[in-house]
Order: sequence, then structure tokens, then C-alpha cells
Amino acid sequence: MADIKRKILLVEDEPDVLQAVADHLKRDDVEILKAFDGSEGLAVAEAERPDLVLLDLILPRMHGFEFLEKIKANQETSHIPVIVFSNLAGATNFEKAKSLGAIAYFVKTDVKLDEVVQKIVEILSLTS
Repeated sequence: MADIKRKILLVEDEPDVLQAVADHLKRDDVEILKAFDGSEGLAVAEAERPDLVLLDLILPRMHGFEFLEKIKANQETSHIPVIVFSNLAGATNFEKAKSLGAIAYFVKTDVKLDEVVQKIVEILSLTS
């Protein structure tokens, strides 16, 4: 069982943020999938069926809210947990993300990356 990898899809258009998150998630039991815009992220989610998606909201080609709507509307991907990790603050954005199916919402400027990684580990029940 030790060779089973959990797939985490990072949908983020800022390469530095994407790399920082990927570096924090680097572990033997995790495979990191990357997408730089919402459309690409949706295609990767549908093709790869990741175990979790970490989603920015302000994305080219497809906004994160639209991504959330589409991934949750598709019976094949609706079960995939989505954590929002964005610079968009405010209760309205938080409530909208939750209503569309996000299981957690982190504002990039208000949280340490370790806290986000800990939430991912908790959700996927990965060993530390």
C-alpha cells in the first residue's frame, strides 16, 4: 500500500506561488499536478481525477468560481475536495466558494503555507 500516491492538483497562475506550494507538498506519497489557468485545471481534473484540488480564484481563461461550478457539476469529478487558496478576501467570496462546494478557503496573505499544507494532509489523511 505504501506505493499508492495521492494526486493533488494545483491550479495557480503565479509560477512562484505554484512552485512554493509544490515544494511544501513534496513527499513520497504525493504526486503534484499543475495547471496555470482554470480551463487547463478543469481538463487536468477531468483526465487525472486528483484526490484534491488547491484552487486560486483569479485565473486566466476561466475564473476559479466557474472552475468550481464545473468540477462540482460533473458527476465524475464532483466528489473531489477543493480548497480555495486566493488573494480574494471577504465574506461574500468565502460564502460563494462554500456554496459552490469548496471545503476550505484560505486567503494567501492571511495564512502560512504550512497551515494550508496541514489542512491538505488532514483532508487526505496523509502521514506526516
